[in-house]
Amino acid sequence: MAQDTQVAQAAKDLQGFRYLAQLHPLLQRLHDNGLDKVGNRRLFFDQYVALLLLYFFNPILTSLNALQQATRLEKIQKLIGGGPFSLATLSAAQHAFDPALLEGLLGELVERIAPTELPKEWQDLRNLVAVDGSLLPGLPRMSWALWQDAHNRAAKMHVQFEVLRGIPLHVDVTIGNGSETDALRQRIAPGRLYVIDRGYAEYQLFQDIIDGNSSFLGRLRDNAVWHVIEERPVSAKAAEAGVRCDLKVKLGCEKSGKVFKQPLRVVAVDTGRLKTVRKPEVLFLATDKMDLDADLVALGYRFRWSIELFFRWIKRIIGLRHLLFESRRGVTIQVYVAFIASLLISVRIGHKPTKRTYEMVCLFFQGWATEQELEDHIARLKASRRPHRRRASNPDGDPLP
Repeated sequence: MAQDTQVAQAAKDLQGFRYLAQLHPLLQRLHDNGLDKVGNRRLFFDQYVALLLLYFFNPILTSLNALQQATRLEKIQKLIGGGPFSLATLSAAQHAFDPALLEGLLGELVERIAPTELPKEWQDLRNLVAVDGSLLPGLPRMSWALWQDAHNRAAKMHVQFEVLRGIPLHVDVTIGNGSETDALRQRIAPGRLYVIDRGYAEYQLFQDIIDGNSSFLGRLRDNAVWHVIEERPVSAKAAEAGVRCDLKVKLGCEKSGKVFKQPLRVVAVDTGRLKTVRKPEVLFLATDKMDLDADLVALGYRFRWSIELFFRWIKRIIGLRHLLFESRRGVTIQVYVAFIASLLISVRIGHKPTKRTYEMVCLFFQGWATEQELEDHIARLKASRRPHRRRASNPDGDPLP
């Protein structure tokens, strides 16, 4: 009861509390994680996550030292229910808490974001999930973060990103040279259409996705071979999208082809037909989706680029490029909280955020924008969005070519 009273008081005093208040019921479950046996802990997991969210919503905070200084402020202490905390306490906390608990919190925020209204012709892409990895450069002393050599260390985020809602579904953190195919294999979920680049062109992975009751759409490597079973007709709409041919095939040579339990499909797409492509080439796209229109095969692969835009958003705009911690556990916690910060904005505005919206939220947290001005900004966004947006956007709010 005392904690609820404290939270209510913080709501009146602290700019930006409304965003963090969405998380309060979810954060409460974290409180007892990491308790020491003698009961001397003063910084709890829910407080730790709240502090990291403040870090991501306040660009003026650029280091752990800056965050430590912020814990001396009365309003910050009212929000998180404690403080001030020493630098040693903040640093040591990365080893005390279990980042796996944040996965469930991330999943619950994903469930709060409503499905996107789609044009009728896009319905077959509604479960399109882009998959890719992205490096987070670290310090040479991060011995666990194996990458190129002892002087170049990095962690890697392995992300599944739902394209049409514009939100991350999962993230795993490994060493820099961690296998992207293994990371996906361990996270295959039913009912998805995974769109993947040629770095994932492993035939056993293709079959594993199918056996997991999902489908895949991926670019083949240049040395891929196949035996044509049937040449399928190419519609005028598909030809306009750059489709050269649509083939039912037995993929792989005599040895590698034994992996597959069923025929697959190869669609050749000439990107030279797209005016925005700088370096035209012919892409050979493989999929098990025999009923997916060939123009949607081409479009679905183009949408894979949205995960690259998300990496730009989460690292450059949200601020995940700079690692506050050096342990694998600490880096994982920081990555999860960055994704949670992004999802909080999506939950609030009902769609994927842009740089302009993030700036308004930050101005609100810092006291420059009033709550009404932030609400007006969100209302203008909703009024300007067409019922069916046919072009994806980048983090700056500009359309994707």
